Amino acid sequence: MTDSPGKKPHKKLPHPDSANAPLYAQQGADKKKLTGSAKKAAGHADKQHDKNNAKKTAKKDTLEFDDKSLYINRELSVLEFNKRVLALARDEKIPLLERLFYLCICSSNLDEFFEVRVAGLQKQAQSGAHGTGPDCLTPNEQLTQVSRKAHRLVRQQYKVLNQELLPALAAEDITFPVPEQWNKSVEDWACNFFDAELLPVLSPLGLDLAHPFPQLTNKSLNFIVSLKGKDAFGRDSGMAVVRAPRSLPRIIPVPQALSGGHNQFVLLSTMIEHNMQKLFPGLQTKGVYQFRVTRNSDLYLADEDVADLRLALQDELNARDYGQAVRLEVDKRCPEGLIDFLLQHFELNKDDLYVCDGPVNLNRLQQLPNLIDRTDLKFAPHKPGNTERISFTGLRQQDVLLHYPYQSSQPVVTLLQAAARDKKVVAIKQTLYRTGSDSAYADALIEAAQNGKDVTVIIELRARFDEQANIALATRLQRAGVQVVYGVVGYKTHAKMILIVRREKGKLSRYAHVATGNYHTGTSRVYTDISLLTHNKAITSDIQKIFNQLTGLGKMASMKKMLHAPFTMRVNLIQMIEQQEALAKRGEPAVIKARMNALNDPTVIKALYKASCAGVKIKLLIRGICALRPGVKGVSENIKVYAVVGRFLEHSRVYVFGAGRDRQVFISSADWMPRNLYHRVEVAVPVLDMSLKNRVVRETLDYYFKDNQFAWLLQSSGRYKRRKTARKAVSAQAALINELSE
Repeated sequence: MTDSPGKKPHKKLPHPDSANAPLYAQQGADKKKLTGSAKKAAGHADKQHDKNNAKKTAKKDTLEFDDKSLYINRELSVLEFNKRVLALARDEKIPLLERLFYLCICSSNLDEFFEVRVAGLQKQAQSGAHGTGPDCLTPNEQLTQVSRKAHRLVRQQYKVLNQELLPALAAEDITFPVPEQWNKSVEDWACNFFDAELLPVLSPLGLDLAHPFPQLTNKSLNFIVSLKGKDAFGRDSGMAVVRAPRSLPRIIPVPQALSGGHNQFVLLSTMIEHNMQKLFPGLQTKGVYQFRVTRNSDLYLADEDVADLRLALQDELNARDYGQAVRLEVDKRCPEGLIDFLLQHFELNKDDLYVCDGPVNLNRLQQLPNLIDRTDLKFAPHKPGNTERISFTGLRQQDVLLHYPYQSSQPVVTLLQAAARDKKVVAIKQTLYRTGSDSAYADALIEAAQNGKDVTVIIELRARFDEQANIALATRLQRAGVQVVYGVVGYKTHAKMILIVRREKGKLSRYAHVATGNYHTGTSRVYTDISLLTHNKAITSDIQKIFNQLTGLGKMASMKKMLHAPFTMRVNLIQMIEQQEALAKRGEPAVIKARMNALNDPTVIKALYKASCAGVKIKLLIRGICALRPGVKGVSENIKVYAVVGRFLEHSRVYVFGAGRDRQVFISSADWMPRNLYHRVEVAVPVLDMSLKNRVVRETLDYYFKDNQFAWLLQSSGRYKRRKTARKAVSAQAALINELSE
C-alpha cells in the first residue's frame, strides 16, 4: 500500500528583491526567444529540472519529520493517560465514591497495560528486536522508562488511597477497620464468617518435594505463608501458598447491628490473613503476605495455520491465564527472602517487582459504591434524552444523529426490533465487536432469523478480553439460524454497521446505522459515541459492498462516500490533509479538527506536521495515546492537542477538514493508528445533512476545546498540563448533559 500522489511542490522562486532575481528574469526572457527543436529541448530540460527539484523537495519533506525527537513513545503516552485518570481521584470537586472509582480504573488500566503492552515489549527484548517506532526506542529502552514511570505511578496510587481517599471516606463514616480495631462482637462474627464462608473454599498448598509451587492464574489474589514446625507427616518446608478463588467477595460488609449503624467493611485479604492459622493447625504462622502475578494475556495465532478460528481461539483462551509472568505485586511487609523466592520462581527481576502499600488489587475496591446507599457521594443520575421511536418512514425524510450517553441508544435497538417483526424487511446484516453478556441486539437478530429474515452477522472473535463472550454469542446465534461469519483472518472487523433491506413498492430499499462505538447497551450509558441512521443511497450502497466483501470473496470495493480501511482510509486522510495544506499555501482558511482515542501513525503525523508548517490550524482531541509532539518550533506550532478525562469515557472518533459550509465531517470507528489503518476493517462515514454536520462539530469538538474543568493540553515535552482559566467554569460533558439529556 502506498501513499496517494500529492501535488508537485512548486519550485521556490527568490524574492524579487534578491540578488538572483535578475538571473531568473533573464532565463525567462531567453526561453521566449527559442523556437523549434531548441525550444523543445529547453522545455524538456526545464521539466527535468522541475522533476528533480520536486523529488529533492519531497525527500526533504520526509526527512524533515523523521527526527525521532518529534515523536512521543506510545507506551509512555499510555502511562501519561493513566496519570490523568489518577488526577481525577484527587479532584475534590468530584464526588468521593467517584474518586475511588477513578483510582480503580487507573489500577485496572495498568493491569491491561502490563498484560499486553509490557508483555509484548518483553517478548521483543528477548528476541533481540530493535526499535520499530518513530521514536526509535529499543524494547529494552522502553522497558527501562516504563518501569520507572509505572513504579512512580503505583506509589502515587497508594499514596492517594492512604492519605486522601481513606481519610475522606472515614470522614463520611465509611471505614475498613483492621483486626486491632475490632470489638469482641466483630471478632466473633469475622471468625464465624471465615469458618462458614471462606474456609471450605480455600486450599492451603504446602511447598515441598511432593508439592511444587502451584500454577497461579493471572491476577489472582494469593498469599505466601511463612511457617514454623512440623506437620503430622513430619514435613517442615517452612512455606505454603494459599489461593483466594475469584468466587469469594473482595469486600465484606460488617453487619449494621455489630457496627452500630456505621458503614464498616472488611477486605477479603484482611479476613484471610487474620484467620490463616486455621489452615495450618499445629504449626506456627510466622507471616502472611498477599501477592499477585500479572501474566502475558495477549493471544498469538499464526493465521496461516488456522483452519477454524473459533477452535484455535478457544485453545489459546485456555492457556491465557497461565502465560509468561510479567509483573509481581507484593505486600510491602513481605520479607526480602520471600520476595526473592517469588521473583526467582516467576523468572522476574527487581524491575518487575511492585510493592503495594495496601490491597494488591485496587480494582476490587470498585465494588464499594454498590454496597453503600450514599447518592450524595456519587454523580447525580442523568436520564438520556431522545428516546422517541425512529421509523423507516422518518428515515426516508431525514437522517438521524444520536449522541451517547446524553441521548439514548434505545431508538437503534427499537428499530432493529421493528425490523425483526416487519414483514417488508427481507434481510439484516450487522457487525458485532463487543456486545455484553445480555444483548438486546442479539435478541433482535435471533427474533429476525426466527421470523424468516435472512440475517448475517460478522462477529469479531478476537475482541481482546471479550473473546470467550463472543464465542458463546456466535454459538447462540448460529443455533437460532443466523448466518455467522468471523470476518477476515488477520484483519479485525472493528467497523460498527447495521444494514436493513426492506421491500417497498416492489423495490428493495436499504437503511443503515453506522456508529463510533460498539453495539453494547451498557457502554452506551458511560461511553461518549456518535451514531448515524441514514437512508442515503450512496452510503447504504457502500455499506452493502463492505458486508459482501467480508462474507464473500472479491477485489477491493470502490466506495462512493465512505472511507474504508485497510484499503483507502489512510490514503484519503492524507489527501484531505494535503488539501488543507494547499489552501493554506494559497492564503485561504485551512482548518483540521479531529478527535479519537489514539494517534500514533507516523505517516499521518508527518502529513499533519507538513500541514502545520504550511499554516493549517490544527486542533486535536486525543483521549489516550498521542505520539505527535505539538508546539515544536518550525514543525508543529499550529497544532494543539487536547485531552478530556471526565465522568464519561470519551470514545467518539470525528474528523473535520475545512471551514464553513464546505467542510467535510466524518464519524468513524477508527483511530489514527497503524493497527486501525492497516490491520482492521474500519469505516468512516460522512455526515451530509448540514444541521447534523453542525451538531457533530459543536457537540464533539467545539465544546471540548472550551472545556477548562476536565481538559488537559499536551506540551511539547510530552507531559500534559491541566487547563484552568480564571474565566467561567466550562465542562463539555456537563453542558451536553444539560442540552441533550432529559
